[in-house]
Amino acid sequence: MKLRSILTCLIILTAFFVQAQRKNRPVTADTIISNYQPADLFAPMFYPERGNDQHAANGEPGIKYWQNRVNYQIKAAIDTNTKTLSATETIDYLNNSPDALQYLWLQLDQNTYKKDARSNYYTDAAPTQHTSGYEIESVAIDRGDVVKKVDFIITDTRMQVRLPNAVKPNGGVIRLRITYHYTIPGVFGNRTDYNDTKNGKIYEIAQWFPRMCVYDDNEGWDTLPFLGSGEFYCEYGDIDYEVTVPWDMIVAGSGELLNPKEVLTQKQIDRLAAARNSDKTIMIRDVKEVNDPASRPVRKGMLTWHFKMNNTRDVAFGASKAYVWDAARVNLSGGKKSLAMSVYPVESVGDSAWNRATEYLKKSIEYFSEKWFVYPYPVAINEAGVAGGMEYPGIVFDGITDKGKDLFWVTAHEIGHNWFPMIVGSNERRYAWMDEGFNTFIDVYASDVINNGEFAPKRDSEYAPGGGNPADEIIPTILDPDAPTIMTAADAVPEKYRHPITYYKTAFGLVLLREQILGPDRFDYAFRNYINKWAFKHPQPDDFFRSMDNGAGEDLSWFWKGWFYNNLKLDLELLSAGYVNNDPKQGLSVTVANLEQMAMPFTVEVKLKDGTKQRVKIPVEAWLQNNMVTFMVPTTGEVKSVIVDPDATLPDINRGNNGFIFK
Repeated sequence: MKLRSILTCLIILTAFFVQAQRKNRPVTADTIISNYQPADLFAPMFYPERGNDQHAANGEPGIKYWQNRVNYQIKAAIDTNTKTLSATETIDYLNNSPDALQYLWLQLDQNTYKKDARSNYYTDAAPTQHTSGYEIESVAIDRGDVVKKVDFIITDTRMQVRLPNAVKPNGGVIRLRITYHYTIPGVFGNRTDYNDTKNGKIYEIAQWFPRMCVYDDNEGWDTLPFLGSGEFYCEYGDIDYEVTVPWDMIVAGSGELLNPKEVLTQKQIDRLAAARNSDKTIMIRDVKEVNDPASRPVRKGMLTWHFKMNNTRDVAFGASKAYVWDAARVNLSGGKKSLAMSVYPVESVGDSAWNRATEYLKKSIEYFSEKWFVYPYPVAINEAGVAGGMEYPGIVFDGITDKGKDLFWVTAHEIGHNWFPMIVGSNERRYAWMDEGFNTFIDVYASDVINNGEFAPKRDSEYAPGGGNPADEIIPTILDPDAPTIMTAADAVPEKYRHPITYYKTAFGLVLLREQILGPDRFDYAFRNYINKWAFKHPQPDDFFRSMDNGAGEDLSWFWKGWFYNNLKLDLELLSAGYVNNDPKQGLSVTVANLEQMAMPFTVEVKLKDGTKQRVKIPVEAWLQNNMVTFMVPTTGEVKSVIVDPDATLPDINRGNNGFIFK
């Protein structure tokens, strides 16, 4: 990762060197003014609970870990005249918990668009456009030979189904059948919408069916309402769905298309076959074919598109007669393959725009798969619309007008969400940092690697987007007394701080762990182990913290406490530097103080007058008992300068006291 620019370093060095020489300044722990309290930062018993049979002390799923499972079968249709989606949904719910479930809770995210939705009140930016949300026509228990309606209540974005008989524990099953419809929001839908293009409307359909709430060993039923910032928490299962639309529309959906011969022309089927064996992007439906009726297998009526996605927590799709469509092969380890596809209107065509969207998608998946965990699905789709950066399993909604580095960055970021939280199924509704922050971290490195860093460096700070020193970019947030902490509930983070805290501070914290505290080898090993152990499961924050502690062999509780649970400041000051016995050849005695509440390992660089350099790295243990540390740097001649944190990699709030020049 490129952690600084040459210009930034020159500015920092100038700040260091304008100070007067302070060689042999007499200092003691009693003569410096410091807010640092070692006993607070390094206090034992960081974890409030011991590991247990469900969540082991080493951060892995315990020997009795369980989670429930849900499979869906959905038959839906879009009425393009009324902008209505209607569907019948069958839910097969498997209760693996040790508890009998007398009632079930489901998520009804479309209700967030109602006039009386709770989401209208949790920020000052109240929406002015609304829909009537879900119109639930019936809810029934399907026993095969008997389908019987069952009582239910709806409260905001949740529905409780009250059962006549509890679902038995340890493997009990129940089948629900729900019939419903809703009006698709317009552009105001944000994550799900329809919008106009030159050649027709584009429908981006997400959060479109009632989904089971998660029942877990942490909260029981997790029924937080959908407000917006806190996104999704869903059970895993297989989703088999059909979408019926007018004959001239293309549907691009999560999972695998099961009936291509019914909805595609033979030419399109052949082109898809070619794309599955091509590293170069192949046009499936080009610009000239968009308005050509011959690009569709029939020329009237309706067509039903049938998709299935296995072991997923959700599905979404786009639908439009305006789509240009292209695809290319994704190369995975072990000879495995997937298919990257993009669908977009003619307005998005361009060599620096969506003509490269599939390339960006393909290369991002290949990088993330090689580095962290192999992409598990047969298809990945990049869809152009006005949702403008939204992720679902196997499909991302990116902006129609995106191009160049912005299109690459949003593509890499959104498809990266298939690792966090689609593969590692964390609870976004409570802990947004476990998906947004983790994903920001991995796509920073993707920008450095893909196409030899064509679009590097990737930054996610609002203070210096697209460049600047990442260590300095986080400092305004740390210094802001009103800034929330990373562990703040997702919907309780004000919009002003959502990006700096949830995305950037989390991501930069992981960069610090990887580059400054653990080193790449130990970090990568522990992080991959966390991903592998929690793939398609539901980790809690402590599972991540414990996984990193154990996998890296390091007690990092001081870091979790200072960086995640608090916004503790770091200020290292170079207090003194003098020759041992006044002899440059005997070494240089250096004293550094910690003036604020956070601690970090740090590096000191001594530059000699002959042009050579010496570096010494001081571990975090230097701060276990004291607020200052003295150590010796080997030297062979006269010293020119001394610098603490010479590469400016630490979030030091005052770099002006980090170094000086010898006379």
